Amino acid sequence: MKTLGDWLASPWRRSAAAVIAGALPVLAYPAPSLWWWAYVALVPWILLMRTAPTGKRAAYDGWCGGFGFMLAMHHWLLPFLHVFTFVLAALLGALWALWGWLVHRLLAGLPSRRRFAAALVVLPSGWLAVELVRSWQGLGGPWGMLGSSQWQVEPALRLASVGGVWLLSFLLVVVNVAVAVLVAVRQARVPAVAGLVATAAATSAAWSLSPRPDVDGQVRIAVVQPGVIEGPSHRLAREEQLTRRLAGQDVDLIVWGESSVGFDLGDRPDLARRLADLSRATDAGILVNVDARRSDKPGIYKSSILVGPDGLTGERYDKMRLVPFGEYVPARSLLGWATSVGKAAGEDRMRGSQPVVMNVGDGLRVGPMVCFETAFPDMTRHLTREGVDVLIGQSSTSTFQNSWAPDQHASLAALRAAETGRPMVHATLTGVSAVYGPSGQGLGPWLGTDASATQLYDVPLAYGTTPYVRLGDWTVHAALLILAAWAAGEGVRTLRLRRSAPGPRVPPARTVRESPARPGR
Repeated sequence: MKTLGDWLASPWRRSAAAVIAGALPVLAYPAPSLWWWAYVALVPWILLMRTAPTGKRAAYDGWCGGFGFMLAMHHWLLPFLHVFTFVLAALLGALWALWGWLVHRLLAGLPSRRRFAAALVVLPSGWLAVELVRSWQGLGGPWGMLGSSQWQVEPALRLASVGGVWLLSFLLVVVNVAVAVLVAVRQARVPAVAGLVATAAATSAAWSLSPRPDVDGQVRIAVVQPGVIEGPSHRLAREEQLTRRLAGQDVDLIVWGESSVGFDLGDRPDLARRLADLSRATDAGILVNVDARRSDKPGIYKSSILVGPDGLTGERYDKMRLVPFGEYVPARSLLGWATSVGKAAGEDRMRGSQPVVMNVGDGLRVGPMVCFETAFPDMTRHLTREGVDVLIGQSSTSTFQNSWAPDQHASLAALRAAETGRPMVHATLTGVSAVYGPSGQGLGPWLGTDASATQLYDVPLAYGTTPYVRLGDWTVHAALLILAAWAAGEGVRTLRLRRSAPGPRVPPARTVRESPARPGR
């Protein structure tokens, strides 16, 4: 009767198992949103790498698992990037190869207490190093960070205010490592339980000591979501119709989604006047998003533009971080063929140069971001330090309407709100639109992908500074220091072992009569 070990002896079967194990964590994210699954989702993958016959094979299991994770997390790209989705998943999956080797190095066989203790800090640090590298916007940005699966867990959101989504990822990997050892190594169950208890105690202390946002006052913000409508002119007409319903409702700001205006307002004064009429009718500023070729400079920009009763206010933010392949093709001369196999950008969008804090009126300051910029914790942290009262994300996931992408994107705003202690509005063209309070709690209903509507939200304002805004990505810096210290320690240990090892035995010299020579004679 074949055992699991016999079945995994085949390299192809083992690789397939690694791909499946790496894909399992995706169930913790929206749309399934099984947040509790994140606490054990890595265990099968860790056990597979731990039992690899060699460190090299464990590294390959890490790569295969990383491929499965990235492919599952971005599976909704398949209809648009086709084969290139697999290429990207394979390239990014390679980042987990070193992590696989680390798992094997620290947990293979019967790990000592020293190795297990090292694994509890080194393996989460290695995971964070992977998340740090792939968070670069040129590699797709920090979409699908492990900690972001906890967007609806109140204690986790409190911890995010201390160390950001990075701290959540770190702690989740700690728990997964401890559970894996608890399951697989009977002799190490006591240290594993001790590790879980220590982690729970540390996180409870951080949770209880972390400050809560100081809430003072509120503003009324309306989100206008037109739904799936073909053509910029028809979409604009629907947005006008929905916005007029807000007249007389004491609105402070009206937010439209990404690409809500498909014409350059500098070149279309008639449209600017129509928007100004809407602003007067509703007695509120309107934050629109223009996706068009500009008349005052070359190229296509995506821009958040504030319109008031007198027309364009001059407040404008040009999107800085563009979506690879969606809004530009990296190294187009080399990778331009992607446009022929999928729906990659035929022309690169132009980038803005800096974030902008807009003065809406009555002392209200907002910080706009566009599309997947809301996935970047550093952007919202910078805007908060610049004094914003409300964070705003304008998005359009209409291309991925019937996938998990809209839900995943909307959930990220909860983390950005919790990290910064500022409320966040996530407004889209076609759903999901959502608003979160300064602790990351949901405010009012989501506007789903089937909605064409406007929704009012009473948004509480908060002041003060969270530890994450003050200290920044300290969790990442600590993780890198842990990895460096461990690597240095391993290097010193290896050097000492080599020096203490006995030298090669020298055979005794022999005389011409084949008898050993006697010293001193």
